[in-house]
Amino acid sequence: MSENYLIAHEYNDVTFGEESIMYKDFERCTFSDCDFSNCNFTGVAFIDCNFSGCNFYEAKINYVAFRGALFTDCDFNGVNFSMVDPLLFEIEFKNCQLDYAKFYTLKIKGTTFTNCSLIAVDFMSTDLTGVMFDNCNLHKAVFIDSIANKTDFTTSYNFSIDPERNKLKKAIFSQAGLKGLLYKYDIIVK
Repeated sequence: MSENYLIAHEYNDVTFGEESIMYKDFERCTFSDCDFSNCNFTGVAFIDCNFSGCNFYEAKINYVAFRGALFTDCDFNGVNFSMVDPLLFEIEFKNCQLDYAKFYTLKIKGTTFTNCSLIAVDFMSTDLTGVMFDNCNLHKAVFIDSIANKTDFTTSYNFSIDPERNKLKKAIFSQAGLKGLLYKYDIIVK
């Protein structure tokens, strides 16, 4: 088996260097408490991999493929996802920090964000169809020209979404979340 195709490996408390993962495919691998902040992700694929407590803070994740990746308690502050490989893109976030991340123009249909901080995240022109925002802080997140059809915002908070600038057909909101849809009209909702 090729040293560039790694299957079912476990990585614990590893700091990956700038070129240590370039052009590698990781399948069914587990990463715990690893630091990816200095990595060059050119030609990297993660297939059915789990990440727990990992640091991607301001990592340059251009040209990386996420095909079935679960992230738990990871830091993605300032990460730009807009240049990832969109083919078979499948990702899930639990208890992650994604403040100031960018998903600009990305198709993230069906993605689940659970208990995540998504402060000032860029969702401009993003396809959010069927996305679940479960108990997420969306303070100052940018939703412009997004497709948020069937997206569930029921338990999330601090969002401001202009229904005239986004597609929201069958999107789900709680009664408490209505103020996030009406903010631009300067209406008081009690």
